[in-house]
Amino acid sequence: MELNWQLIFIALGLAFLLEGLPYFILAERMPSVLLILASRPPRALRVLGLTSMILGVLLVALGRCF
Repeated sequence: MELNWQLIFIALGLAFLLEGLPYFILAERMPSVLLILASRPPRALRVLGLTSMILGVLLVALGRCF
């Protein structure tokens, strides 16, 4: 199996784009959002992370169907 580097770079670029979007759009609110996240227990952050990873895998699988 050969790696498709173009697809990897596109996916990485989209990840950076989606990660940076809230900081650009909600720049004034991000410090308070980050403080709220920092006050959450580790278990809640793990659940949030696992949920987002599952959603990401489902979106990738959905995208591959089209």
